[in-house]
Amino acid sequence: MSAPGAAGDGASTKGFGPDERRPLRLGGMALRNGLLIHGPNSWAVAARTAEGAIEVASGPKPSLTRGRLGEIPLLRGPLRLAEALAVIPLARSRLGSVRLPFEDPGVLGAIVISSAASGALRRLRPPTVGREAVIAALGALPAVAALRDPDLAAYHGVEHKAIGGYERGTDPAEVPKEHERCGSNLIAPMLGLSIAGQVLVERLARRPGPVLRAATALAGVGAAVELFVYAERNPDSAVGRAVHGPGHEIQRLVSTREPTPEQLEVGVAALSEVLRAEQLAADTDPPERSE
Repeated sequence: MSAPGAAGDGASTKGFGPDERRPLRLGGMALRNGLLIHGPNSWAVAARTAEGAIEVASGPKPSLTRGRLGEIPLLRGPLRLAEALAVIPLARSRLGSVRLPFEDPGVLGAIVISSAASGALRRLRPPTVGREAVIAALGALPAVAALRDPDLAAYHGVEHKAIGGYERGTDPAEVPKEHERCGSNLIAPMLGLSIAGQVLVERLARRPGPVLRAATALAGVGAAVELFVYAERNPDSAVGRAVHGPGHEIQRLVSTREPTPEQLEVGVAALSEVLRAEQLAADTDPPERSE
């Protein structure tokens, strides 16, 4: 469902709703012209069209973590990330005005260059920590290319302000553009674990193939997510500071910008729509999935 120009009744949404329930755990992804937000059961997207209108759409969120699968350490993290990624094509197909972060020739070129350079390094250089560090840095090249678009960084700030305002029960405009659950906090642990894992694979296996490399990368992602969750629950611990420190600085200096009121309006529209969709899901399917 889309509605041009619909900012929704939540344009100044504060609190958790009329019944003051515990806030839902929301995640999101910045777009070049809007914001995608997903909750436990639903997703919603809002985008600013070339004509200046706001369009919104929403739908049910795919589930990969129901039952025991969602409780297995190292596996539950990648599955939750896969759930979040699965809503991207759904949102793109439902709302034609959406412009995804990688829908840019420069970003696509960076993906090709990063992949080719990484493959060449693995063929030509011995397995060392230095080599894997360079390969990991090359893997970040597409994200750096995408963030050359100031609107994408601003909508990343919109994501944090909209969700943070909802969680705190205050006006999103008053919330910092940095958020403690941002995926930026995954960068440091994922880089470290990826480097260590690939060096270990190279030294233990004579000719590691793509399957073994992929399994090692998946294990690294799973371990990074477990560290991310531990840091969120224990922010004052050594692990919490080690995870949140670099992530906060990445957000502050690189990956977010202060949005304009017009951009923040798009974020509020996405927030209002996902809350509406979650309420509809709760009304029609009482056993709510835990997040």
